[in-house]
Amino acid sequence: MTTPQTQRVLITAGAGGIGRAIATAFIEAGAQVHVCDIDESALAALRAQLPAVSTSLCNIADRDSVQAMVKQAVTTLGGLDVLVNNAGIAGPTASVETMDPDAWDAVLRVNLTGTFSVTQAAIPYLKQSPAGSILVMSSLAGRCGYPNRSVYSTTKWGLIGFTKTLSRELGEFSIRVNAILPGAVEGPRIQQVLEGRAAVSGRSVAQEAAAALANQSIKHFVDPADIAAMAVFLASKAGRSISGQMLPIDGDSQSAS
Repeated sequence: MTTPQTQRVLITAGAGGIGRAIATAFIEAGAQVHVCDIDESALAALRAQLPAVSTSLCNIADRDSVQAMVKQAVTTLGGLDVLVNNAGIAGPTASVETMDPDAWDAVLRVNLTGTFSVTQAAIPYLKQSPAGSILVMSSLAGRCGYPNRSVYSTTKWGLIGFTKTLSRELGEFSIRVNAILPGAVEGPRIQQVLEGRAAVSGRSVAQEAAAALANQSIKHFVDPADIAAMAVFLASKAGRSISGQMLPIDGDSQSAS
């Protein structure tokens, strides 16, 4: 069975945020890592930070782009042991009644169809690995209703069904499939959200942060490094009996808001 020191890892949308933390953690564990992203400047910054990483520019919503990217990744890495399906977009904030149907379709193309396309292209190579692992990035919104974020929540719930189905299909090939469900993640994005809420409510950013954390048992936002550590564990020999699971990392959040 492969170990983190010999693993060949492909991470989608790995040039920033959670994906970048996951890429860093796998490289620190000794793995070979290939990252794809739609942001060319972010990929360049990632290569400057992590010279060992290889990269591809890729639009996950474009099947031809995905096919070329997976082939390049496998050629560069010399095979594939771990696929981290991290790519996804947030989509609009709107009620179902007022949702722009084109915006709905755009989120599905990335979050669901994009994940499907990458995974389908990667499966033949993962079957050649003695210990293949697929990780799917769902969300707290994949286990809770999320008012005015219906398309995002719908895709994240859909990824749970995708994960559980894949685990059944691929188990005979010793490929494990699990979903990670982060809550609100510390970083610029949550800070922008809190600042926006504060501007509307008249409350301070600190007060908005406290309100956002009120439904959690653990009163802090999730550190991307903690999500990355979970990913490395699940893909390692220590996680060899874990498959078909949805693993929240959200401070015991009781709702998405």
